[in-house]
Amino acid sequence: QVQLVESGGGLVQPGGSLRLSCAASRSIFSIPTMGWYRQAPGKQRGLVATITSGGSTNYADSVKGRFTISRDNAKKTVYLQMNSLKPEDTAVYYCNAYLHAANFWGQGTQVTVSS
Repeated sequence: QVQLVESGGGLVQPGGSLRLSCAASRSIFSIPTMGWYRQAPGKQRGLVATITSGGSTNYADSVKGRFTISRDNAKKTVYLQMNSLKPEDTAVYYCNAYLHAANFWGQGTQVTVSS
């Protein structure tokens, strides 16, 4: 098992940037896939970005070229750098770890993009 704690959310103006962090309770070196998902009010939770233990990344079309996912195994942390933020990026962002055929989730962090 693994516990995940997100941080770094907040209120930002359109065009601004934020970096989200996801701290894990154990080594992430062997976790096959970690990622970020988001859920806006009235919508289902959806993929933002994932990263494998080998460093391969995958992004939702809506964030390609603006968001970057990375992982620091030594710090047991996964990051999501978000640039050129838009109001439609407003959502609760959740960290995910896929391990032993099970999904583990953090509690989420709110990101609000508004002027």
